[in-house]
Amino acid sequence: MLKRLLIKNYALIDELDISPSSGLNILTGETGAGKSIILGALSLILGQRAESKYFYNQAQKCIIEGFFQIEEYNLTDFFEEEDLDYEPETILRREISADGKSRAFINDTPVTLTTLKALGEHLIDIHSQHATLEINTEDFQLMTLDSVGENTSLLKNYQETYRKYKQLTLTLQQLIEANKQAQSEADYHQFLYDELAAAKLAADEQETLEKEQNQLSHAEEIKRSLLAANFLLNEQEQPVIHSLKEAGQHIQQAERYVNDLHELSERLQSALIEIRDIADELERTEQHILFDEGRLTEVNDRLSLLYQLQQKHHVSSLAELLTIQKELADKLAQLSSNDDEIEKLKKESDQLRKTSEELAEALRMNRQKAVPRIQKAVIDVLTEVGMPNSILQIELEKSASLRSSGGDSVRFLFTANKGQIPQPLNKVASGGELSRLMLAIKSLIAKSSALPTIIFDEIDTGISGEVALKVGTVMEEMAEHMQVIAITHLPQIASKGNAHYKVYKADEGNVTRTNMRKLSEEERVVEVAQMLSGSKPGETALQHASELLKKM
Repeated sequence: MLKRLLIKNYALIDELDISPSSGLNILTGETGAGKSIILGALSLILGQRAESKYFYNQAQKCIIEGFFQIEEYNLTDFFEEEDLDYEPETILRREISADGKSRAFINDTPVTLTTLKALGEHLIDIHSQHATLEINTEDFQLMTLDSVGENTSLLKNYQETYRKYKQLTLTLQQLIEANKQAQSEADYHQFLYDELAAAKLAADEQETLEKEQNQLSHAEEIKRSLLAANFLLNEQEQPVIHSLKEAGQHIQQAERYVNDLHELSERLQSALIEIRDIADELERTEQHILFDEGRLTEVNDRLSLLYQLQQKHHVSSLAELLTIQKELADKLAQLSSNDDEIEKLKKESDQLRKTSEELAEALRMNRQKAVPRIQKAVIDVLTEVGMPNSILQIELEKSASLRSSGGDSVRFLFTANKGQIPQPLNKVASGGELSRLMLAIKSLIAKSSALPTIIFDEIDTGISGEVALKVGTVMEEMAEHMQVIAITHLPQIASKGNAHYKVYKADEGNVTRTNMRKLSEEERVVEVAQMLSGSKPGETALQHASELLKKM
């Protein structure tokens, strides 16, 4: 519900601050007074494009603010999805600077015009003779059936289940496609894995083999070096070991006379023992070094295999090959896991589809029950507002597949003329007929659903007298369930309002301004009388106006 509308610097409005009633609000004024300006300003906070040329003062920016009470509209999900702060009293604000730059806000958070428009559609419905296309849409027609059929909770349950079903179906399709791709690569992956597995790779194998290869390749050179070293130490004509032994004997002789030589004698003896050990080790090592051409061939072949595998997989180490082998094993194992997951998701998807179908069927039954009630109620209202020959025929059929709205397709067929076969609305109904049909339908919906504020923009064109009074009565009944703002030229409708505002122009020096003010009870009598008979109403017109207002 619109609690307050603030307009600054727009068209002929310098500043306007109004707080509409929660019931039926009437806006009247002479042609050209600026009623359309009010709607134009309001459309800016509903996401419409703006032009700075419409500013009252080009030196200042234009600001439009709407304060809305929104608890009844179930909009918390919208605020969560848009990452906005939810407030029971939500403020929509639009600022347009003189250079044409525009900014939009919801509760002081900057938003795009798309977001502003999406929220605005939940808050205000502007309805005129030229804005009745909504009634031709299947979404609106299904909403009518669901509102009268009291399907709110059932439809929400269905839509949540259907959304899960569609999401799960998408996930399942993606998994199947990924698995199909994996299956097409499985043979190749299996070949690569088998090749690596057959190689029986070991983490430190390459380094060990390379050392062995180096040794086997230089076996003769190694043996010659070791034999030469051992020869020098132990076998030449004057071996190192023999010389050290003689040197030790000489030191021991001298030690009898020089006590300090004892330590040197022991050190030399230790060195002699160490060198003898070295000589023995050299001999043993040399004997173990063999030139094994067969083993060298084995080592070379094994290293060649390892190098080829590394080159094939574009890596440079055995550790990387082992990592690839594990990854291939994981991919092959995942295929089996995917098969299990696909089977599991298929069962879940089938269950969600079944539940969705059951809920869609329950929706269909409720909608079918609502059809005759809607047809009768709408025709009753249309008869009251001067269309007694009207026929509304609602065709509800099962659709080929489930949709977010359920499993039904619907068509409203209509005629306002006796003897004419009902046809789709856009083919048979005039603007005035559509306006009254929309009025009849929305008056019915208002009794069962929390509708946004509705603005009727001169939909009373072409009616008068008793019919106008009936149209006013319908609006009055709607206002018991929702906020209604009616722009009208008819006194019969104007007399029904809970609050009456007059839009007028005033000249202030060289400037003309559009203003709007709430009328007192006495001023309402005069305004309605002027609507009856002109700018200078007589006593009869004033009396008639007073009687109309007393019938409220």
